[in-house]
Amino acid sequence: MAATVSNKRVTLRRYVTGFLSEDDMEVVMAEAPPLDMPVGSKAVVVKNLYVSCDPYMRNRMTRHELPSYIPDFVPGEVLENFGVMKVISSGHLDFKAGDLVWGITGWEEYTVINNPESLFMINHPELPLSYYTGMPGLTAYAGFFDVSKPKKGEYVFISAASGAVGQIVGQLAKIKGCYVVGSVGSDEKVNLLKTKFGFDDAFNYKKELDLKTTLRRCFPKGIDIYFENVGGTMLDAVLPNMGLGGRITACGMISQYNLERSEGVRNLYYIVIKRLRMEGFHVFNYYDRYYQFEEEMTRYLKEGKVAYVEDIVDGLDAAPAALIGLFTGRNVGKQLVAITQE
Repeated sequence: MAATVSNKRVTLRRYVTGFLSEDDMEVVMAEAPPLDMPVGSKAVVVKNLYVSCDPYMRNRMTRHELPSYIPDFVPGEVLENFGVMKVISSGHLDFKAGDLVWGITGWEEYTVINNPESLFMINHPELPLSYYTGMPGLTAYAGFFDVSKPKKGEYVFISAASGAVGQIVGQLAKIKGCYVVGSVGSDEKVNLLKTKFGFDDAFNYKKELDLKTTLRRCFPKGIDIYFENVGGTMLDAVLPNMGLGGRITACGMISQYNLERSEGVRNLYYIVIKRLRMEGFHVFNYYDRYYQFEEEMTRYLKEGKVAYVEDIVDGLDAAPAALIGLFTGRNVGKQLVAITQE
């Protein structure tokens, strides 16, 4: 008789209203799924190496009366997000034991993936495997090039600019030949943007008394592209500072996710008088761009044109606090949880 294998996992304890707390999640020990796929199955069993912490997970912890773009988490069930995995066993012809893959998986040690066609093979294992937590880099790439449609010499502003998406958008904008300014929540992060990521300028929004005036100082000729990650008062300050015909790429609005009632935006009329285009997007619609992105980003990383900063915590016990830290600015760079080092 095969020995029972345990499976530590992070579950949602209850639907969340207001600010997320560690008590809303629970780290539990369960029995792992069978580690050998039965004959006829097309599923794969994976051992999770890294999982990603991303702000959109908070939205899935609220019960929505109207369906959102992605299903709500269910209390008592394991959380899920993008992760890096090693295939343990496979009933699918495209995967074999030992393959390294990334995609959506559980916040747990072992997961059965019933739709392995959703997984991506890792083609450059010479890079740190943690880089393959997937979504943020592709989000930055597709959001900037496909949605923002930048031109050389344009003025680009990025909020939450030291985060997983913002740091990549800024460096891609510099490669494109744009002037780039970022906002962050600490002096340490301001220094990171200027010295590590090559931003032209940056500011700590917590120290600015009037964001509208700050942006006017940074962009006297107006903003051509605003890569929106924050929402709320930042978006309200940006709108009057946009240039004629500017574009706002709405990637996320992290300032709103823990509010029971979202903040209003009062300067929307500037969309009309400045002939602005504001467009939201989801990375899931750009998976067809992945392999082009992977090759291009790998080249940039190897050539030193893009730097990537991660904030990695060890073990699933640390995962709930790491996720919450995204909303207080505790993390510096992309927030990950290392489940098993390989």
